[in-house]
Amino acid sequence: MNESTPDRYGVVGFPVHHSRSPLIHRLFAQQTAQHLTYELIEAEPGEFEVAVRGFGAAGGRGLNVTVPHKEAAFELAKDLGSEAREAGAVNTLTFKAGRLRGDNTDGIGFLRDLTQNLGRAVEGRRVLILGAGGAARGIIPPLLGGGVGRLVLANRTIERAEQVREQFRSLGAIDIARFDELAGEPAFDVVINATSAGLRGERPPFPGDIVGPDSFCYDLAYSRGDTPFVAWASEHGAGEAVQGWGMLVEQAAESFYIWRGVRPDTAPVIRELIDGRGGAR
Repeated sequence: MNESTPDRYGVVGFPVHHSRSPLIHRLFAQQTAQHLTYELIEAEPGEFEVAVRGFGAAGGRGLNVTVPHKEAAFELAKDLGSEAREAGAVNTLTFKAGRLRGDNTDGIGFLRDLTQNLGRAVEGRRVLILGAGGAARGIIPPLLGGGVGRLVLANRTIERAEQVREQFRSLGAIDIARFDELAGEPAFDVVINATSAGLRGERPPFPGDIVGPDSFCYDLAYSRGDTPFVAWASEHGAGEAVQGWGMLVEQAAESFYIWRGVRPDTAPVIRELIDGRGGAR
């Protein structure tokens, strides 16, 4: 390996300035003695393909893909891993031999954090996913594969939820609803926020009775303080509400393994991120 030319990786999204992925991959690289750099690439939807191809043409080896580009990345990739093909969304791009490969590590990362790090089972549970975009698509297959008792997918518009249900019909049953149609439902065992609700200052548009003292709430988003969804869930009496720090690290570890062939230890990295934001999960 030529020590003067580290391999280049990065994350592309819009916005992307808040991403902790550079820190995570720097910690992984230190831990595993890998020689690489990792950068932030901000690209609006109309600039996504140019940004990706430009990074590859300049010698980039791989990119993580975040909101709102996961479905565009799926369309762009020529080779697809099974999880990406199943989800219809890509969060990991690899440039190899002139071809672009797309993988999806979101589902693996989410399930590892939920079941191994947090000790939460999904088998037989009533699970609600809020939002029907690329983030939701990544976690639906492992949830259905994990034997959920009932899976409900809610979205602001029913049409998008219907499309997602059709996409995964062969994997298992999904009930769908608009957010306002959830009012009156008994509190769910697990509530997963896969929307950007509240991140722009508005209150999350969900009826409060979907959570109760036995509900476990998981926000796929993360921030230095409580996310709006975590704050909302706590205000409405959820038993526990956590941010997606663990999923962020676990999906990154899987991407790192795809790129470098070595699997980092995630526990110390999760601890450093949580401690670094000055609060609990």
